[in-house]
Amino acid sequence: MSTKTIIGIFDDEETLMDAIHKVKSRGIGIEEVYTPYPVFEALEAVGKKSRIRTAAFFYGLFAAISVLAFLYYTSVIDWPIVYGGKPFNSFPSFIIITLVLTIFSVTVLSLFTFSISAKLFPGKTAIVIDERATDDKFVLVVKNDTENGTEINTIFKEAGASEIKDN
Repeated sequence: MSTKTIIGIFDDEETLMDAIHKVKSRGIGIEEVYTPYPVFEALEAVGKKSRIRTAAFFYGLFAAISVLAFLYYTSVIDWPIVYGGKPFNSFPSFIIITLVLTIFSVTVLSLFTFSISAKLFPGKTAIVIDERATDDKFVLVVKNDTENGTEINTIFKEAGASEIKDN
């Protein structure tokens, strides 16, 4: 059994989704889908789920708690300044800086998490399946077992692939 792939190149999103559904209904494994813009239906159909939203939620929760704890500590416990009869804990003044630092923390930590999960680092050479996938084409990469290679080609042709390549 070879571990090669067959690449189907599609002109639009509808033909890509049709090919994905046909390939999945036959029980053939999909390696990857490349699209010029996010197609969430394709991710759901392929079965890839990202946990980045969950990580970002917890980053935001811990960032907000940390910022509030730091602000409370510095203004109430460590250096309480009484000015104009105002209380030590002036919580409304903490809101804006908490929001800004929470958004900043979520952005930086989510970017860092995404870079690690995608194995992106400086100097890495990119593996480009088809250069047009970032421009205007939709690319579907399917595992090619020797017994279903012709079946995949016919599925791609029926779905409306503009090109089919063996890799």
